[in-house]
Amino acid sequence: MPTEHPIIAILGGTGKEGTGLALRWATAGYKILIGSRQVDKAKVTADRINNLVGKNNVLGLANQDAARQAEICVLTVLYSAHRKALESVKDVLHGKILVDTTSRVDFRDPRPPEPPCAAQEAQDLLGRSVRVVAAFQNVPASSLILNIGQPIDADILVCSDDVPAAKQVILLAQAAGMCGYYAGVLANAIVVEDLTSILISLNKHYGVKNASIKVMGISGER
Repeated sequence: MPTEHPIIAILGGTGKEGTGLALRWATAGYKILIGSRQVDKAKVTADRINNLVGKNNVLGLANQDAARQAEICVLTVLYSAHRKALESVKDVLHGKILVDTTSRVDFRDPRPPEPPCAAQEAQDLLGRSVRVVAAFQNVPASSLILNIGQPIDADILVCSDDVPAAKQVILLAQAAGMCGYYAGVLANAIVVEDLTSILISLNKHYGVKNASIKVMGISGER
C-alpha cells in the first residue's frame, strides 16, 4: 500500500499500549504491522483495529516478519519479555529505528528502577547499527484509546543518542495527538522511567487513571 509515511511495526503490539498507539497511527494514515509471538493473535488485533478506524492499513504478523518489513519498530512488551523479544528480531533491525516504550515499574509497588534504563539495555544488545529511541513510557494506555483522532493532554519525553532519530519519533508523537520533546541522550531515559513510578502513585492516591506529563516554558521547534 503506497504511503508517504514510514511503515511502523509494533512489536508485542497486541497489548493495551501497542493497540492504542496502532489505533492512533492507523487513523493518521500510517501503515501498521502488528507483531506478536502468536500470529493468530496479531491478526485478530489487526482486524479489530481496521474495523475501528474504517481503513485497511493494519496487518498482523509474527514479530520478526513485522520488524523485517518496517522502517520504524516500536517495542511495547513487558520488561519480563524485553530481552527475549529483542533477541528474536535483532538480525532484522540493522539500520532501523527502534522505539523502546518499556518502563520497568511494578504497578503493585511503584518504585524508581535501577539504571541502566531499558532502552540503554536494548542499545547495548542491538549495537550501534540500530538507532534506539526511548519514548512513550509515560503516556497512559487508557488515554490512547479515548477520542481517537483528538489530541491527548500529555507530552512525550524522547531520549536518544541519535538526534535525527529522536526527531522522527517526535513526529510520530505528533501524529498520535501528543507533543514530543527531545529530552537528551539515551541514558536520560532512566529519569523518564522513574517518572512512571510517580504517575502510578498519583493515579493510586487520587483515584484516577490518566496522570501524565506536561512540558511548560518551551515554544517552537528545534
